[in-house]
Amino acid sequence: MLGLNTPTLISRLITLVIALSFHEFAHAWTANFFGDDTPRLYGRLTLNPLAHLDPIGSLMLIVAGFGWAKPVPVNMYTLQRRSRSAPMWVAAAGPLSNLLLAILAAIPFRLGIVPFSMSNGLLPSAYGFLQTFIQINLLLMLFNLIPLSPLDGEKVAQNFFPRSWVNFLDTIRPYGPLILMALIFILPSLGIDIIGWILRPLFDLFWNVLVG
Repeated sequence: MLGLNTPTLISRLITLVIALSFHEFAHAWTANFFGDDTPRLYGRLTLNPLAHLDPIGSLMLIVAGFGWAKPVPVNMYTLQRRSRSAPMWVAAAGPLSNLLLAILAAIPFRLGIVPFSMSNGLLPSAYGFLQTFIQINLLLMLFNLIPLSPLDGEKVAQNFFPRSWVNFLDTIRPYGPLILMALIFILPSLGIDIIGWILRPLFDLFWNVLVG
């Protein structure tokens, strides 16, 4: 954190509050839409950041540019009873909310109403803030769509992958967090950045489409 300048830190803090709160609210709202009142009973059907933010995940977002919030509790039995695809839509709602935020923040760039400018004080420039906001929301979307538990992408993938692949995901689900830690921290320290190799071209594609 000490290596971050103040404008970048402020941009990430604001993005943290907005992006993660919308992400988790989207999960809660979609579950409620499909008839599961569990998120509402747990106080998660709100945009109040205090209901969603996780201390460690928030710190990681500020320091590293990615992070996480507290998972929204849902009743899979209720969702599946209403619709077989409901769990997929509940999972996909979070990443899609981050894509929507990135699109909205990119509109000023596309309209040419945000001139390039660097911060010359404690506060970020509009250009710098929107750039950080778009980058982090795109990263949150793409990272969460990785088909590995506990990320949203696992439940999304189960609706599209062949049965043999779904069975494999079920088998490795208990080890998902450990695999993620290895992919995020251990392998990159050895010069093997698998997540970067996969996500960087996708990030560049979305960035070029949205911002140009």
